[in-house]
Amino acid sequence: MIMGDFWILATASLVGVSTALVGVLLILRRMSLLGDAISHSVLLGIVLAYLISGSRSVIAMMIGATLIGLMTAWLSNSLHRLGKLQTDASIGIIFTWFFAMGVILISVYAGQVDLDQDCVLYGEITMVPFDMVIMGEKMLGPRALWLIGGVTLLNLLVVVVAFERFRLVSYHPLLALTLGVNVTFWHYLLMTLVSLTTVASFEAVGAILVVALLVIPASSAYLWARSLKQMMWAAVGYAQSAVLLGYALAAWLDLAIAAAIATLTGLQLLLTIAVMQWRQWWRRRVSFRDRDAYTR
Repeated sequence: MIMGDFWILATASLVGVSTALVGVLLILRRMSLLGDAISHSVLLGIVLAYLISGSRSVIAMMIGATLIGLMTAWLSNSLHRLGKLQTDASIGIIFTWFFAMGVILISVYAGQVDLDQDCVLYGEITMVPFDMVIMGEKMLGPRALWLIGGVTLLNLLVVVVAFERFRLVSYHPLLALTLGVNVTFWHYLLMTLVSLTTVASFEAVGAILVVALLVIPASSAYLWARSLKQMMWAAVGYAQSAVLLGYALAAWLDLAIAAAIATLTGLQLLLTIAVMQWRQWWRRRVSFRDRDAYTR
């Protein structure tokens, strides 16, 4: 049981790191809703990949989910430009459409497809230790851990190598265009990372926790961080503390682990807002006191 707890925590921690890195970039580019959209619409990609390939191959599902994730971003942007709809409306239309088609395909082919929309939405991270990678007579760890570990390494590598480019297109997109930077390329590279991160986390923790970890830790860090690097470190810290405290809360009260972790991310955000408000109030109070002392 202790080893099982370790695998669960390790998997959730890697999900937290991976989602925090791309979540920061989504928040800075005001695209958090697109992260939510991709995390739901990739269900269609997973189902289509299964129906086409006839197996639950990790590679097939990663390809299918990534393509649908990119299509979600592209169609949302196209609907916004050509249909003159607001950005959030375009995103909402595409992702609900794709997600609905995914649910319909699961319902129609329920006898053939070993997928469940409830499992996809809520996830069951307690099942992670029961799906192990075995080589010979050695167990190398859960499949979900290896999958999200590979995606986390990819995200780290891309962020480290392209850190300056991401900072430029996130903070100064017009300047990036002026300097000849291919903003479209970096946009779709980010969408690819979001899609890969989402599908790698999907089966283990479910869409709800993926969305929570994509958006909330990065939002909490955004409130006080003064640089992109600081914001990324802070988002990872928020995600890790939510994983640890959420798991402890779930074990104590016998709750669903994914739901407990998601709840902790929300509480962290509320606490951060409260601290920031208190700091502003205290600074105003000190400022008024100093001014009164000066005028006397």
